[in-house]
Amino acid sequence: MRIVKDFKEYQILDMAHGEKLECWNKVILIRPDPQIIWPDETFKDLWKDADAIYHRSKSGGGEWEERKKVANPFYVHYKDLTFCLKLMGFKHTGLFPEQATNWNLLRETIQKENRPLKVLNLFAYTGAASVAALSAGASVVHVDSSKGMADWAKENVKVNHLEEKPIRFIVDDCLKFVKREIRRGNKYDIILMDPPSFGRGSKKEVWTIEEDLYELVSACQELMSDRFVLFLINSYSTGLSKTVLENLLKLTINKKQEGKISSDEIGLPMKNSSLVLPCGVTAMWQSKES
Repeated sequence: MRIVKDFKEYQILDMAHGEKLECWNKVILIRPDPQIIWPDETFKDLWKDADAIYHRSKSGGGEWEERKKVANPFYVHYKDLTFCLKLMGFKHTGLFPEQATNWNLLRETIQKENRPLKVLNLFAYTGAASVAALSAGASVVHVDSSKGMADWAKENVKVNHLEEKPIRFIVDDCLKFVKREIRRGNKYDIILMDPPSFGRGSKKEVWTIEEDLYELVSACQELMSDRFVLFLINSYSTGLSKTVLENLLKLTINKKQEGKISSDEIGLPMKNSSLVLPCGVTAMWQSKES
């Protein structure tokens, strides 16, 4: 498992009864997590310090209960990067801290290549990976079906003082965008994607990861440049194992260009504990030269 150990402003303080107690740069939150199936708290006294708690509704969704006023937005820093966070309607904050392991890989790959690289970030959400790629010197095309997420990503680019760097924000269905890029003859050196298990496109197109992921990854073969270096898929779907994602890369990207394929779980450690919270899987194809 690839465990994030260097995110100083994010910590899991405790995990119990389907919830995680976490600290985001002094803001303490309680949020649900289906992977936490044990009932016992390790550090009982810490739970009373939470600034806000997310309560699920039996009818779907939920709401935040703020015990103390939480700034909107509030900020966390990872190494030299800054991210803008908010308490969202569906338990999220706008950042997945376990992805720091992939931001590291992305930046290391770009810097090692020492040439202008084009990055395509699909299902790009609030743009953490886009910011990481920009900060390392790449140009980025950021694609998400939500205008709200694209606007949030622009905020993240701005707080990192990267707004003059080469980035395009596209609000569109990812598969439709990829097909248009193929017709235009555009190519990329790195492609990232973080597809949801289920979602809707900008025009209400329905996405299900089991039915649509193969077509999308297969289409991405046509966007690979002659010096393509990295293809990365992240998945939170419990229905897809890391082996399934490896198989997918073998059947698509590796047929276009033979490379190194690997996969692993990613996770976050709990402070003052040996426990680790699993947070999905990542599979990657890397060029043999990288």
